[in-house]
Amino acid sequence: MKRWIWEQENYPNFTYDSKKLESLIQKISLEQGYLIAMGNLMSEDNITKSQLEALENEAISTSAIEGEILNRDSVKASIKRKLGFENIDYKNIDESTDHLIEVLIDANTNYENDLILDRLFGWHNALFPRGFSGYTKINVATFRGEETMEIVSGKAGSEKIYYEAPPRDILEKELDNFLTWFNKTETSLLKAAIAHLWFVIIHPFDDGNGRITRAITDLVLSKIENSKISKFYSMSSAINSDRKGYYKALESTTGYVRKSDNHLDITIWCEWFLTTLYSALIDTKNKLAYITHKTKFWDKHKQSNLNARQTKVLNKILDMGVDNFKGNLSKKNYMIIADTTSSTASRDINELLNLKCIKQVDGTQGRNIRYKVKI
Repeated sequence: MKRWIWEQENYPNFTYDSKKLESLIQKISLEQGYLIAMGNLMSEDNITKSQLEALENEAISTSAIEGEILNRDSVKASIKRKLGFENIDYKNIDESTDHLIEVLIDANTNYENDLILDRLFGWHNALFPRGFSGYTKINVATFRGEETMEIVSGKAGSEKIYYEAPPRDILEKELDNFLTWFNKTETSLLKAAIAHLWFVIIHPFDDGNGRITRAITDLVLSKIENSKISKFYSMSSAINSDRKGYYKALESTTGYVRKSDNHLDITIWCEWFLTTLYSALIDTKNKLAYITHKTKFWDKHKQSNLNARQTKVLNKILDMGVDNFKGNLSKKNYMIIADTTSSTASRDINELLNLKCIKQVDGTQGRNIRYKVKI
C-alpha cells in the first residue's frame, strides 16, 4: 500500500475543495483589510510597538511548538539589537535567539526575493550555529542524512509512526520542485497553506523543519500584507494554541488514513490552516482596538491633570480592553489596583466622574455601584 502522500502517483498535484474554502478566504481577506485600515489610524509609535510584540510572540511560539522555551527578555534584547534600538541589555542576548530573530526579520521583510536553496541553508545555519541540536550533532546548512526521517510518538516499544518523510536520495529533486513552484506561483492565502504543508512533507533537514516551515509561511503572508519587520499578528502563536489540531490536520493529510478517496486532497489541511489564520487575525484586531481606544481616550484627556493613581487604574482597564475588564470598576478594585485607601479611592473616582473619564453603569448603586471607562 502507498502509505504516505508523497508516494501517490500524481504527487505533488494537490487538490482541494474550493467551495469549502471560499467563505473562509473571503473572511480572512476582510480581516486583513481591517487590520491595514486600523494601522492607518495608529501612530508610528503604536505601529512599531505592535509589530515588535508580534515578532516577539512569533519567535517564542515557533520555538515552543518544538518544545523549546525561549527567555522573553532575551528575545526582546535580540529584537532591539537587530533593529538598532538603544538601551539594550546585552547580558540577555543569546546567540541562538539572536539568529532566530534574523531569520524571522528576513522572512517578514525580504519577501520580494526568491526563495532559493542557499537562503534556506542560511536560515538553517542560523538556527544551529554550532552544528548541534541540543547535545546531538546534526547536518547543518545541508540536507539530512541517510537515516529514515520518521515522526514518532509513544512509549518505547509501542511507538506509533505518524509520518515518514521522502528518502534522502530524492530530497534535492523534491526541494527543487517545491522552490520552482514557490517562486513561480502568485502570492495568495492558499499558497501560504500549500507551502506550509509541502515543506513539512519534504522535511529536508535533520532538525528545524518546523521553524523554517513557519518562516516560509510568514514570508507569503507578509508579502500579501506588504509588511516590514513583522506583521501585526503571529501565525505561530495561533498554531501553538492548537497544537493538537495542528498535528491532527497534518496527520489526516500526509498519512494513509484519509476521509477522501483522493489521496492528494488537502482540503482538511487548508481548512485548518485558514481557520487558524482567521483566529489570529480576529485576536489581533481586538488587541489593536484596545490600542486605538486607548490613544483616543488619552488624546481626549491629555489636559485633565490626572494623578498617578488615576492614570494607573485607567491604563490597567484600557490595556485589558474595556469589555474584558470583568465586573467593571468598583471602589474596591480601584483600591487594589491603585494601592490606596477607601477615602482616597472615593475622591479619585469622583474626580474621574466630573472629568467624564468614567461613567456609572446603569442599574448599579450603593455598595454595588460600578463604573466604566468612557471612550
